[in-house]
Amino acid sequence: MTVSAMKADVDRKTARKYTQAGKGPDELQTPHTWRTRPDPLAAAWPRAEQMLADAPELEAKALFEHLLAQPEHGLDPDHLRTFQRRVRRWRATRGPEQEIYFAQWRRPGDLLELDWTHAAELGVTIEGEPLDHLLCHTVLAYSNWEWAVRCQSESYLSLVGGLQASLTRLGRTPTHLLTDQSSAATHEPGPGDPQRGRCYNSAYLELCTHYDLTPMTIQVASPNEQGDIESANRHLKRRLRQRLLLRGATDFSTLADYDAFLVSVLEEANRLRQGRLEEELAVMKPLPPSLLAGYQELSVRVSSHSLVRVRNRTYSVPARLAGLTLRAQVHESEVQLFLGREEVLRAPRSRGGSGAVIDFRHLVGPLSRKPGAFANYQHREALYPSLVYRKACDELFAHFGPRGGSIEYLAVLRLAVDHGVEAVAAAVESRLGQGERWRALDLAQRLSPPAAVRESPDELVPELGSYDALMRLETEAAHAG
Repeated sequence: MTVSAMKADVDRKTARKYTQAGKGPDELQTPHTWRTRPDPLAAAWPRAEQMLADAPELEAKALFEHLLAQPEHGLDPDHLRTFQRRVRRWRATRGPEQEIYFAQWRRPGDLLELDWTHAAELGVTIEGEPLDHLLCHTVLAYSNWEWAVRCQSESYLSLVGGLQASLTRLGRTPTHLLTDQSSAATHEPGPGDPQRGRCYNSAYLELCTHYDLTPMTIQVASPNEQGDIESANRHLKRRLRQRLLLRGATDFSTLADYDAFLVSVLEEANRLRQGRLEEELAVMKPLPPSLLAGYQELSVRVSSHSLVRVRNRTYSVPARLAGLTLRAQVHESEVQLFLGREEVLRAPRSRGGSGAVIDFRHLVGPLSRKPGAFANYQHREALYPSLVYRKACDELFAHFGPRGGSIEYLAVLRLAVDHGVEAVAAAVESRLGQGERWRALDLAQRLSPPAAVRESPDELVPELGSYDALMRLETEAAHAG
């Protein structure tokens, strides 16, 4: 008995008890079917159970606080943990089924996933100005190799830029490209289209054909079907946030500096993936000999307002181009206008629903000739380069009235063209709020003080006698001839 008890790692008396009874521990153990104290949830649980059945997504704490506010349920704040355990047990035994995710086998060189992720939460600034931007992010599903480029929106042009940057970096192309149901890749079928569900855009199909990619999409509102890149989005932003903390600042001098920082972080992350990446590169296809243009070309006509409409956005151009037809290259972040082969304008691309990019330098000359048009000009707000100019305009209108104020303010804008926006703004600030009338001429004299008066040279007095002598010589020469 002693040896058997030691081998079973129990006391000798315990071994004797089981031997004499002829039953094992499970058979001798009496099920615990009684409570040691009254159930504190007895009055509240039937109501809680009914509410959980009607709305299974209710959180335990929110439901407890709701019932706690009703005295008839007899709940106490100390019952929260007991209530949460009861709800957890109910979900496990009687609640709805949980969504299950199934791990997938990935084959080398088969799948590249593309998605956009908002990066404004990183708090990056350019010379103190917040940078509201997205990252067009691509990930190889087998090796987790990733690349990302900064962009402004989930547009087709940003998709082209992000995809080509990744493929150029790899030097090879995979078999499939997976995206979500973004409007950059798909669209709703027309009324007469027999297809059901969203269809691929023709431009997107041309892009996939150029790189010999088979397009794939996930279902609408099913980001779990693109789980590799959804997870990579979070990890990339976490990595960027940590590197910004190590850098000690989130401000960059230029966009190029921020882009270089992004490249360094991605290169560091990809160093640990080189082994599996080489497996992918070995079975990928070579890139085509040329890249697709990263812009779209349009033909636009300059209106008599010295404005052009490019992709439903308005841009101002120099007045001398009015009435001409220009060629527009629409890039993801800027618009270029060409007259023949000569570039005549480069402007940041307008964002938003009905934005306009108006440069006051293009319009100040024509408006100066028609100052009465300024007060009710449709794009008047764009003619204030900064808040200082807006205050200056209001003060000039108060001093000289609408027409006189318009003339004076347009003269201020002409000074900004000649001397720079910042220099004129500094001169205006010194005049604002002084209670005295001032004019654009006062600013001009401050910005360009009159040059010192130069002494005029002695006046030349012609000697008429020499002219008479010349005439006599000419007369004598004529007689001699």
